[in-house]
This record gives sequence, structure tokens and C-alpha cells, in this order.
Amino acid sequence: MKKILPVILFLLSLPFVSQTDSSFIKRTQADTSKLKMNMDAVYNRPFLTMGKFPVAIGGYVETNSSYFGTDGVTEGLSFQIPRLTLFISSSIKKRIKFLTEIEFEEGGKEIGIEFASMDIELHPLLNLRGGVIMNPIGAFNQNHDGPKWEFIDRPFSATTIIPSTWSNVGFGLFGKYAKNNFVWAYEAYLTNGFDDKIISNTQGRTWLPASKQNPERFEESFNGVPLVTTKTAIRHRKVGEIGISWMGGVYNKFQEEGITIDKQRRIDLYAIDLNSTISKTRTYINGEWVVAMVDVPKTYSQSYGNKLQGGFLDIVQPVLRRKILGWENSTLNIAFRTEYVDYNVGTFNETNSKIYDHIFAIVPGISFRPSQQTVIRFNYRYHWQTDLLGNPASRTAGIQFGFSTYF
Repeated sequence: MKKILPVILFLLSLPFVSQTDSSFIKRTQADTSKLKMNMDAVYNRPFLTMGKFPVAIGGYVETNSSYFGTDGVTEGLSFQIPRLTLFISSSIKKRIKFLTEIEFEEGGKEIGIEFASMDIELHPLLNLRGGVIMNPIGAFNQNHDGPKWEFIDRPFSATTIIPSTWSNVGFGLFGKYAKNNFVWAYEAYLTNGFDDKIISNTQGRTWLPASKQNPERFEESFNGVPLVTTKTAIRHRKVGEIGISWMGGVYNKFQEEGITIDKQRRIDLYAIDLNSTISKTRTYINGEWVVAMVDVPKTYSQSYGNKLQGGFLDIVQPVLRRKILGWENSTLNIAFRTEYVDYNVGTFNETNSKIYDHIFAIVPGISFRPSQQTVIRFNYRYHWQTDLLGNPASRTAGIQFGFSTYF
């Protein structure tokens, strides 16, 4: 990372050292004239370009404040800068391009490369991608930029079942076919995958995000079996988009120096996502549902779930769209999110009674957009969390205020 930071600082300084003429520096806007899909999110961002210089840069930042209490106990008001993300893209040659996404989390406590891939475009239906790939499971994992969302927190299902911004090293294919108002797309990748930390962790439950803590997944596979991720989606210009995806592979180490030490234990995730805008009212609806199936050894306690599931549904309604405080084409929105996650779907072997361990949340909010690239957000979050045995739920409530913007 010490080698990466000077490069980033050099690229950021280019607009100031190359030429003072503002016409030399241009900001490219996200292209909304075409049928863009969730798979296009990685390139469908605003970038700064400098004359004929082949590299473009951009990024976004999020900063928030929050006041929460659980069952009447609060730790007071706090402030966060959860992430600062930089994009660097380059057109290497006609139909060959490269993009990287570097994220600084929690004020620089963690620095990670979320995306760093080269694309080779052979045909609209056949394109090659290799490098650090954002696995296309669900929609949020690809289309997660803070300025695109009216809610401060990321959904539970997209952070605790699907590990948020889950990416791996690998190769694959993607393509699109458009006709009239329809466009169909697909993606298919082989990458490194999960490890046994999803069950051997400090959470005391099946916890997929634990594999994100293993940086060696960018260097080698934990067990030599690739993780397969596939997605197909269809979009209609006037209706919206629906996508179906699957990600699966072996997560445990089943051989050691050629000797079999365990059977191959699989993990499989299935997701469906949809988004639509009601043209008459401009109401935006966005949702996702994911199911994870994990082969947990019988020697583990029943607190480790073999099946996890959850999802979210967002409804965003513009209520005012005009010049506000001197900003042209500003928008004031009201928003509502409901989400649910069950970390252990099933029943206890001894009593056949339901296993709980789930969270249900509602999040109403108000957002103001002086431009489509900047959002100022106020959320009220209330969620119920039930333990494994189904005891009365602990209740957490609080307010959040902050902003997120591309730059």
C-alpha cells in the first residue's frame, strides 16, 4: 500500500500541475441516455478527464453522524467517515480499458483494492475481464456507491449475508444484447473464494463476511477450487430491471499434501434483485433477496446455520424537483426501507422448535439532492434483533445525518 499511495497522490495532482486552463479539465457525467444496468455501475460514474491524457480519476466520500440507543441504553452522539473511495480508469487501446477502485475505510483504518480489472471488448456479447473482480451476486454488491442511495447504512443482507463489496481475483466473460426497449446481459467468472472462517470465527454463527479478513484470497485459493459466480439480467426501458444470480464453491480445505482430510463442503448463494420507476409519480422501487446454503459439519453446534436468508426493499418518492437555494434541478425525496435477515433458518433437532437469530428493521428518511452526484441524508432507524432462542427482541433506535458525494 505504501507504493500505491504515491501513485494516487500523483494522479490527483495532475489537474493542478499540467495546465491551469479549466477547459483542459472536464468532468464526465454518468451516461443516462442508454439502457444502463447494475453490471454497468463500475464505469457509470463521473470522472475527471484531462485533455488527451489517457487516465481519468474520480471518487466519492461518505461522512455521517449518529445517535443510537439499545433497550434504553445509549453511547451518545458520534461521527463517522465510513469510506473514501478513489477510481482510476484508463483507455489503454481501442476496446481495451482498465479501472481500479481503492477504498479507505473508517478514516484510513483499512485500505483495500475493491476492483482492479482489465476489460477486452471483442463483441457486445463477448467481453473478457480479468483482475480483482466484484462478484456479481445480487445488485448491491456491484452498484454500492454511497451517492446513489438515500440511506446511510448499507442493507443487512448485502453486508452480513453477501459480504459487502465482495471481490476476488479471477477471470471471466460478460456481454449484453439490446433490441428496441429491451436489453439482456450476462456475467460469468471464476475467482478465488471463501475459506473456513465463515464457520471458524468469533461470531459464534455462520458468518460469511469473516472471509473478507483473509487478504491471502488475492494471492491464492484457500483450497484450489474456484468460486463460480454467474448472473443474468433483463431490463426494459419503461419497466425496470430484474436479475438472477448464483455464486458457489467449496469453502473448506479438504486435502493436505494430497491426503483427504474432510469432504468437500459447499457454499451456495442465490439472489434475485429488481428495480423499477413508476413513470407517472417517479416513484423508485429497489429490492433484493438472497439465500445462502452452507454445508456446516455436524460437529458444530446448531447456532451455526446451514441456511441464511434476507433482503431489503427501498421506496423513494421525489416530492419536490426545482431550483432550491440556488441549485438548479434539485430534488427533495422521502424514502422508506424495510429489511429482514434470518441467520439460521430451521428448527432445533431436539425440540423441533423454531431457531430464531434474526433482525427486522424499518428506516424512514428524507434526502436532498442539490445534484444527482450529491445527497444529504437524514434517516431514522429502528430494528428488532431476536436471539437464537426467540427471547424478547432487543430494540435499537436512532437517528443518522450525513452526506455522500462524488468528486
